[in-house]
Amino acid sequence: MFLLFFTTHEELQTLDVDDAFFSTPEDIAARALKPQGGVNFIRTFKKQAEDQAVNLPSNLDELVQNATYVQSPDNLVWQYFYDLKGSAEYPFPGGIFQWARYRVNGTGLNETEKIFSESLNKHENTLTLATLRIFSNGLGQPHFHFNANEMGYVISGCGQAGVILSGVTSHFNIGIGDVIFFPVGTQHYLKSLCDEDLLLLLAYSTGNQLETLRMNDYFHATADHILAQLFFKEQAEFKKFPKAAK
Repeated sequence: MFLLFFTTHEELQTLDVDDAFFSTPEDIAARALKPQGGVNFIRTFKKQAEDQAVNLPSNLDELVQNATYVQSPDNLVWQYFYDLKGSAEYPFPGGIFQWARYRVNGTGLNETEKIFSESLNKHENTLTLATLRIFSNGLGQPHFHFNANEMGYVISGCGQAGVILSGVTSHFNIGIGDVIFFPVGTQHYLKSLCDEDLLLLLAYSTGNQLETLRMNDYFHATADHILAQLFFKEQAEFKKFPKAAK
């Protein structure tokens, strides 16, 4: 079972092997593939009524006697493969984050991770993928991303997602199998509402290092005297907000 993300907002266009074959004139396919029997052999192929990309033949055992998939040498695979589950965990108050991403500074990464990271950055349109675990009753605080749209899929647990816009806040419940989407620059938050942890698989539309600004970061980065003017409170009152831990 795979969960797939694609870097397009348009209708996905896919060309499968069988579609390409049946779209090719018989004589052209015969000259290109050069089978025994020539064009007469090509004519023995019949297009199925069902899409074979999502359908396995009922007589698969009769059709296939031997299927082998050779493992490529590691130095080639590293461009395409990342062990996300086995990667470093980044805890935060309320949960744990793990991700397969590009890092400007590769210090601390093993050779596999470095090659994968650099591979992401070489492609203009790619994805940064992550898992987000929010503990029971925990919170992923309000934040937004400068350089990526975000899409998520709920693997387990249940919770609430919120979107904070200018003068308007909307929230909705999320559960297993739900998909969420936050456009670039949209401030949002996630919180867990079940006894079970809320676990999501997240995809970000960037091959660069993800740029994120969290509520506690921009609040504390604003001078106390500015906050006093904005909220009509004594400047000293803002000392009551604890500084974010690094």
